[in-house]
Amino acid sequence: MTLPAPILAYIDADRRCDGAALLAAFAPDAVVRDEGGSHTGHDAIDAWWRAAKAKYQHVIEPLEMSETDGAAEVLARVSGRFPGSPATMVFAFRVENGRIAGLEIKP
Repeated sequence: MTLPAPILAYIDADRRCDGAALLAAFAPDAVVRDEGGSHTGHDAIDAWWRAAKAKYQHVIEPLEMSETDGAAEVLARVSGRFPGSPATMVFAFRVENGRIAGLEIKP
């Protein structure tokens, strides 16, 4: 499976716990939706990601990807410190101008 460069950069940075590289994959005004919350811009996304990483110590393993209407949905196995681990989740990415403009994480 070949992932678009910004999505691959996000997953690789998450795996390496590299917050700076992870943020570089996002547009400055990107929006992340996860666990009922919305996080807009680099500062909010950084705070969200660091809190989630500390709480869940999760690892994302992409399984497959589909693209429709300018969005890429990545089905992934997510393992970590949470009930039901590992879980299969959908990471719905919107990529614009080579960077992630939106990400919604769905169970």
